[in-house]
Amino acid sequence: MLGVFDSGFGGLTVLKELARVLPSYNFAYLGDNARAPYGSRSFESIYRYTLEAVSFLFSINCPLVILACNTASAKALRTIQQKDLPLIAPSNRVLGIIRPMAEEIGNLTKTGHIGILGTEGTITSCSYLIEIAKFWPDLQVEQEPCPMLVPLVEKGLINHPSTEMFVKEYTQKILAKDPRIDTLILACTHYPLLQGIFAKILPENVKIASQAGVIAQKALEYLSKHTEIDSRISKNPSKSGKIRFLTTDSSDFFEKGASFFWEKPIAAEKVFLYSSNDYSHSN
Repeated sequence: MLGVFDSGFGGLTVLKELARVLPSYNFAYLGDNARAPYGSRSFESIYRYTLEAVSFLFSINCPLVILACNTASAKALRTIQQKDLPLIAPSNRVLGIIRPMAEEIGNLTKTGHIGILGTEGTITSCSYLIEIAKFWPDLQVEQEPCPMLVPLVEKGLINHPSTEMFVKEYTQKILAKDPRIDTLILACTHYPLLQGIFAKILPENVKIASQAGVIAQKALEYLSKHTEIDSRISKNPSKSGKIRFLTTDSSDFFEKGASFFWEKPIAAEKVFLYSSNDYSHSN
């Protein structure tokens, strides 16, 4: 199976696109809903929670895990890749979603001025600034934290007046920093559910760069280049397009909340996460 992790429901927007691009692959999606949202938590907490989730997905035969969470990608990915993988599962891989978007963003802007909207954790990490500078050093980049959006989406308040109010506030703030911005990265996997509100509020010349399509295409390219990982994902069980939904909260809670993202009924399982040392990695 191919593992997909998010702090809550937002990663389902990425999973949906992955399943569309890779229809014959099996997936396991894990949402740490019991401890969401991650955005305002400390580096240490985010790192520990993410490592526990990755370790769990390894233990259920997911040799490749995609962190479909910008905050986890910003604050935990590098440490897990460099420090933990060599010790707990040296032949497994963990990928994030910031670098793929950074690679692509320069192709989407005409003015060379872009904005990034994300959680406090993602914005304060400056991970997007660092990664974008590697590929597009001449781009002008502004950032704006949006601390209220994930809690509102997690509670299903997508069409609530308060949600539109906050979207308007955050977009006005970032455009005030640089009126030449013509492309906004929604640097949180929850935000695509608010795309209609963003489109309503943003000027016509400002387009939205959502992550799911880019991440899915990059995953396809990665698997085509790394055949050893692809073969391990594809075997035992063979590719069949099945998706296993896992949550650290109650299954009823997850099934209800996921309906906003998945748009059809699902069956979820509750799981418990422990220290990475409590899992056996046979992959």
